[in-house]
Amino acid sequence: MRLEQGNSSCRQQFAAASFLSALSPSVAGAFEAIKVTTTYPSGAVLFVEGETPRGVFVLSTGRAKLSIGSASGKVMILRIAKPGEILGLHAVVSSAVFQATAQTIEPCHVSFVRRDEFLRFLRVHPQAALEAAKQLSASYQEACEQIRAIGLCDSARKKVARFVLEWAENGEARQDGIRATLTLTHEEIGQLIGTSRETITRALGDFRARRWILIKGSTLVIQNKSALEDLLGYDSYFPSSLGSPHAETASGARTYMNSHGSLPLANARA
Repeated sequence: MRLEQGNSSCRQQFAAASFLSALSPSVAGAFEAIKVTTTYPSGAVLFVEGETPRGVFVLSTGRAKLSIGSASGKVMILRIAKPGEILGLHAVVSSAVFQATAQTIEPCHVSFVRRDEFLRFLRVHPQAALEAAKQLSASYQEACEQIRAIGLCDSARKKVARFVLEWAENGEARQDGIRATLTLTHEEIGQLIGTSRETITRALGDFRARRWILIKGSTLVIQNKSALEDLLGYDSYFPSSLGSPHAETASGARTYMNSHGSLPLANARA
């Protein structure tokens, strides 16, 4: 699942660059000494909701979904974790059980650090502790944006359009459009944006019929990005759970405010 811009791009860079890449060479070296890196295939479970944490997992490459489930078997995907993120951080630093299940959605390189070694690492290296705090802050912001996207979006088609844009945000720009590999099923997309699999199928079918997108197997091509953004309207000025607003949409918001005095209340940021 997997885009909006401004904050979206910022948050992705924030997550990927702010922990390992933001550490000084000496601190990064200390982290390298305590980590164990493993390659996981798509569909591998890293940890399970309610499980006592053995340590943290850092995504080096690939993406993973974080989901929660109910006793009746219903599943909701909280968000998609991207390269550079620390998974299980909250549970480890707060001595709590994992709040969600983490499962890879594409092949991943994942570094694991045992809980006691990671906590010792944070105590010894204040810079690492600060960067870990930034990761927790980014996760909180993303959770708020997920709630905003699900609760305040006024149509399922808009939710699907937002997902498509966010998923392909870092896709490859080609002559025929923006290409990305879609590794989520329709059911998983529904679990992420809070709607049914049937609704996802209908919306994507409608977008294909209008030639806004093309889907061949796992390849997603955005053929008419402007049409998807127009469908979102003013909602696209604000980040969702997968990304952040583009500079041009932020500029559009400013233009709207200059001419109307304020933005619609439903889109006002807290």
